[in-house]
Amino acid sequence: MDKYKQDFIYFMIDSGVLRFGDFVTKSGRNTPFFVNTGFYRTGEQLKKLGEYYARAINERFSDTDIDILFGPAYKGIPLSVTTSIALYDLYGKNVGYSADRKEAKDHGEKGSLLGAPIEKGARVLIIEDVTTAGTSIRQTHPLITSQADAIEVVGLVVSVDRQERGTGEKSALIELSEEFSMPVASIVTMDDVVECLFNKPYNGTVYIDDEKKQKIDAYYEKYGAR
Repeated sequence: MDKYKQDFIYFMIDSGVLRFGDFVTKSGRNTPFFVNTGFYRTGEQLKKLGEYYARAINERFSDTDIDILFGPAYKGIPLSVTTSIALYDLYGKNVGYSADRKEAKDHGEKGSLLGAPIEKGARVLIIEDVTTAGTSIRQTHPLITSQADAIEVVGLVVSVDRQERGTGEKSALIELSEEFSMPVASIVTMDDVVECLFNKPYNGTVYIDDEKKQKIDAYYEKYGAR
């Protein structure tokens, strides 16, 4: 595993973003782990988060022309902003950011989007926190492509690939990749998380012991991608 992936897993723990216990996902699944990017709350955390996203984008999409990073509201908004800053700081890539409004604005800067306008021929990369069933992306993709002619959604990047089934037997990310003919990437996968933390202490704590590993295995036996 690349060191930056291991560092990102530790960063999620330090930020309270990656947790283990009993949770319910947005899709209604009972899960023994949870990733909540809403716990990135400080300038230092957001700066580091943007750099991790930028690293993943540079690895997966280095040969792809990108005009705009699109972050679905609400959590995707700060993700798109901090990642656009990091891409410029680390790689000199000047990429705009855009996001949707939950309600269209009817005064001042009118419209359903904020940030950079998505104009004809724009190449857009979606920035998301975690994709479980793919519901938000299925709403976001047509919103982006409806803004103008010849819009190309060049891909999707998430922080953690949960590696569980979407609507069928394949993982949600693979389903989205095939459905919209676009490449997908993640900073880390849950396999990476387990490899990094199973019976390996971090700052004196074992976050995935034998009992938690059994619960994770049982979850993937039920919901894991085939």
